[in-house]
Amino acid sequence: MKVLLDLQYLNVASTGIKTYMVELAKAARKYPHKEIEWIFTHEPDKQAADVSYKDLKSKIQKLNYHMDYFRWKEFQLPDMVKKFKPDILICPDFVSPAATLGCRRMTVIHDAFFWQMPENYPRWWRKYFLSLIKKGLKEDTTLITTTQYSKQSLEQFLGKSWPIEVVYQAPKGLNAAVDQKFLAEHQLEANDYFLHIGTFDRRKNIPLLVESYASYLKKSQSSKKLVLAGGPGQSKQMNDFPIVQSLVEKLGLQNQILLTGYITDSQIKSLYEGAFAYVFPSQNEGFGIPILESMGFGVPVIHSDQPALLEVANGAGLSFQTGNQADLTEKMILLEQENDLRDLLIQNGKVRSKDFSSQKFIEAFQQLILKPGP
Repeated sequence: MKVLLDLQYLNVASTGIKTYMVELAKAARKYPHKEIEWIFTHEPDKQAADVSYKDLKSKIQKLNYHMDYFRWKEFQLPDMVKKFKPDILICPDFVSPAATLGCRRMTVIHDAFFWQMPENYPRWWRKYFLSLIKKGLKEDTTLITTTQYSKQSLEQFLGKSWPIEVVYQAPKGLNAAVDQKFLAEHQLEANDYFLHIGTFDRRKNIPLLVESYASYLKKSQSSKKLVLAGGPGQSKQMNDFPIVQSLVEKLGLQNQILLTGYITDSQIKSLYEGAFAYVFPSQNEGFGIPILESMGFGVPVIHSDQPALLEVANGAGLSFQTGNQADLTEKMILLEQENDLRDLLIQNGKVRSKDFSSQKFIEAFQQLILKPGP
C-alpha cells in the first residue's frame, strides 16, 4: 500500500496542526509497517524551517501565499499523485485537491471552528477556505478528526455523506534540552506558578484566566505567579493579546503575570518542569494538546468542562464550568489547599498521557490505511 502524505502546509503551520503533521511524519518513520510505503511531499524539518511565508504583514504578501497554496493543492499536488501513483493521499490540513485523483483520500479536519465560530474569521477568507474544503470532498474520501466531540460537531455541518474516523493524536515530542537558566532569568521558582501555553486566540478565554487569577491572589494570599506563554492570536478578529495586556495593567499585576511571547522547546520544557499547575480555560477545542503535555511532565491540569477537553483528560484533570470565573478561582484555590488531590491528579495524569503515544497515533492510521474499502 503506497501512501502520499502532503506536508506542504508546514511552511506556515503553527500550534496544533504543525504538531499533528510533524508527529505523524515522525511516527510513520519510527514505526514502519511492512505493508505500507510512505512518500512525503516534503522533508518535514526542512519544510517547517521555511520562513518564506511566515509572519506575513501586507495584503500583497498574504495574497501571494494564498495563490501559492492554491497552486499547490490544485496543480502541483495532483501532479505528484500522477507521478507516484499512491493508493491513498493524506492531507492533514483540512483541504484535499478538487481535481479527480483516482485514489483514496484521507483528509484531516481537526475541528469545526470555521462553522461554529464564523465571527472569529475574516468573512472573505472563511468563505474561500470553506469552498476549498468542500470541493476536496469527493471520490473515496474518509474524514479524520481528533476527538468524538469534533466528529459530532462536523456531522452537524457536513452531514454523514463521508465517513468520519476519530484518531487520537500524539503530543509534541519535546526532545530539546531544558533551558536551565530560563526560570531564574524570569524570577520564577519551581512549583510557584500557574502556566498556560498557546496563542491568545479569543476562544482560549485567557482574559477569564487573568481575572480568575487576580481573584485567587486576593482570596488565597498566595504569592504564586501566572505565566502566559505564546504569541498573539492568528487574526485581528481572534487576537486577545492587547486585551490581556490592558487587563494586566488595569489589575496592577505586571509583577505577578509574565507574558513571555513565543518561546523555544527548551524553554517550554523548563516551564512544564517547574509549573505548579497548568490552567486551560478554553471555550472551544478540537483536542487540547497542552493537557497531555502537562500530564506527561507530571503537572496537574485545571481545564474547562468543554467536551473535547473532558474527553482527552478523561477524569485525570480538575474541571471547572466553562466561562465561570468564580468556579475557576475556586479550583485554583482547591488545588493549592489539597495536596492529596494534587498528588492524585499528577498520578492519574501520567497514566492518561500514556494513552496518546506516537506509536498508538500511527497504528490508528495504519489500521485505516489497510482497512478494506466499501
